[in-house]
Amino acid sequence: MYMTEKKPNHLLNQNSPYLIQHAYNPVDWYPWGNEALNAAREQNKLLVISIGYAACHWCHVMEHESFEDEEVATVMNHAFISIKVDREERPDIDHIYMAAAYATSGRGGWPLNVIALADQRPLFAGTYYSKRDWIHILKYFTDLQHSNPAELLHYASEIGEGMQRQHQIPVKTGDDLLSAEILHSVYSIWFQDLDFINGGTHGAPKFPMPANLDYLLKYGSLYQNKKAVSYVELTLEKMAMGGICDQLGGGFSRYSVDAAWRVPHFEKMLYDNAQLISLYSRAYTNTKSYYHKLLIPFGQVIF
Repeated sequence: MYMTEKKPNHLLNQNSPYLIQHAYNPVDWYPWGNEALNAAREQNKLLVISIGYAACHWCHVMEHESFEDEEVATVMNHAFISIKVDREERPDIDHIYMAAAYATSGRGGWPLNVIALADQRPLFAGTYYSKRDWIHILKYFTDLQHSNPAELLHYASEIGEGMQRQHQIPVKTGDDLLSAEILHSVYSIWFQDLDFINGGTHGAPKFPMPANLDYLLKYGSLYQNKKAVSYVELTLEKMAMGGICDQLGGGFSRYSVDAAWRVPHFEKMLYDNAQLISLYSRAYTNTKSYYHKLLIPFGQVIF
């Protein structure tokens, strides 16, 4: 039996290695641009906008499970115009649709998979989905477009309002200032999720979350809460001594895929490492512990 040669989609001549990687998917991917957007309007189709980047593990997983799958491709090609976006090439597009993800679910990440109207207004935004779940989502919006298109307009309006609220900065008055009671209440709620054995939060994966640790360190120091301070110390030590820390190249990986910081996701985020340098420094300043030694992983980053 002779194998038929795979035909490329619209991504073959792109500059982005991430887009080219998808050029032979059975999904008829377009790059972001007028060709795809005009096709959606002319054919009265919804958009699938899938955003990722070359170093993203779950982007590759979803490609293998869904975007290389003929069954998924049939659904997408029949009812949608599908657009692939490299977030490192188009951070502006990523920023808009990541806001939609946070407006609808309170969380984001990559791959970021969006279903939108032909005019680009988002109807749905989420991250990784299994093949079965992704097909279910696709068929839900396909059926809704045919049975109740007014509901799609309602979705788009609701998400748009949610995105606007995200960017509104409330005016604070004296009555709105945080009190000690509020801070204690926040800590008591947060306390339930803290892992006092391995550091971080319970379960896996574990993310460094430097802003959260910095808050707990300041809270513990301000109110003499030794439990909070010891938790931060434990987390910083477990991270520095675990596999998430690059002992040779310096710095920390984005997260650990296990619950004990042993197995890293091999990707480093500048914003995490920049905050962690300050956090480890503050931990030493506040506790007079040995955290100056834990800054060694940053040596090749700093100097």
